[in-house]
Amino acid sequence: MFDEPLFRYMLNRRHLSMSVVADRLGVNEVTLYRKIKGKSDFSRAEIQALKTILGMTTDECVRVFFAD
Repeated sequence: MFDEPLFRYMLNRRHLSMSVVADRLGVNEVTLYRKIKGKSDFSRAEIQALKTILGMTTDECVRVFFAD
């Protein structure tokens, strides 16, 4: 399960907007919102890219994308 509050914290920590992250990820903003809301899944490549974009540690990445 995706941890949206932690993801948004990561965005704020890097002073990034959803539109900037979507652009860097190579998707439109609507697609990113759908993935965050669980309407579609993040691919492995997207998770790896977000880890880099947001400067997440491996532990943070696991907590965001694979939360209980």
